[in-house]
Amino acid sequence: MTCEYFGVCGSCNLGGLSYEEQLSKKIDIEKDRFKNLWTSEIDIIRSKDGAFRNRAEFRIWKTFNEDDTFRLDYAMNDIEKQTLIIDACSMVCDDISSLMPLLLKSLSLDSELNQKLFTIEFLSSTTSDMLVTLIYHRKLDENWNLKAKELENKFNIKIIGRSRKQKVVLTNDCIEETLNINGDDFKFMYKEGGFTQPNQKVNIQMIEWVLNNIDAKDDLCELYCGGGNFTIPLSRKFNKVIATEISKTSIKSAKENCALNNVENIDFIRMSSEEFVEARNKVREFTRMKDVDLDSYNFSTIFLDPPRAGLDDTTTLLSQSFENIIYISCNPETLHRDLEELTKTHTIEKFALFDQFAYSNHIESGVILKKK
Repeated sequence: MTCEYFGVCGSCNLGGLSYEEQLSKKIDIEKDRFKNLWTSEIDIIRSKDGAFRNRAEFRIWKTFNEDDTFRLDYAMNDIEKQTLIIDACSMVCDDISSLMPLLLKSLSLDSELNQKLFTIEFLSSTTSDMLVTLIYHRKLDENWNLKAKELENKFNIKIIGRSRKQKVVLTNDCIEETLNINGDDFKFMYKEGGFTQPNQKVNIQMIEWVLNNIDAKDDLCELYCGGGNFTIPLSRKFNKVIATEISKTSIKSAKENCALNNVENIDFIRMSSEEFVEARNKVREFTRMKDVDLDSYNFSTIFLDPPRAGLDDTTTLLSQSFENIIYISCNPETLHRDLEELTKTHTIEKFALFDQFAYSNHIESGVILKKK
């Protein structure tokens, strides 16, 4: 990937290296980090070299001329956290890249649409479904609705308008996605505001890596399930699945995605990992669990995909009671900390690095452990 903003834009802090160079740098860092826990082969999942992001956010920068005319530009933070005006982004997928200049031109010509506009968010599927969120420092009215609807029709996209305490959905607040995983198609609805994986090509390979390396049997417990990204494909490997998530938006999406794929062996529950431990240990009763018989589950495996903070002590202790642990991490530092505890009771069987965020310092990890 080449980009004129390498070395300047704060997003690609490994810009200027070749793809293999930036990946090798990250691999060396993680091999050194985990050398006290794992010295065997690490599976490496590579990203596309450019045009890999299906989700992106840009600030809108308005520059005024002496005659009081202005121009709109996309903007990012540079490495000094100052405003950097950009014409394009080499990371975003082709659909977003193609839309960006056309959308900006239309917005520039319409005062109703560009007035106090400060951010644009793009969400695209691999099937070219596109959702654009326009975010403002003003209240949106019917005039905005009419103009935004024209823009929606012009580019065959879905548009949402947002301002303080206001969300205007013109057509729909989600996009449709189809992921082909190990030869099978899985359908998902991705909602605006809900978490989605930014690099869908790597996401597919992450799911396949898990499916191809687990010893699946009996029932599965999943914590931090999001919208069911891993849960739904994994449900085909287990008898029954219970999956928890704290976000209302994500749980709603997970249940809708479950129905889209005609999956009937998953119970999605909105609760934190700490609450699930209390429910499982019969410390408390939860109305949300009134239709779920935890005693009917014969768990063999727990799947963990926590936030950057990693696992709390309660969840770590819970995980150590399972025969198999699958741990997907977005933060190698907290993963290393958690593995130092988990390897007291379990042995690491497989280790992978997923280059979700090429040309940045960030890398995701996957570990599969088995009880000693």
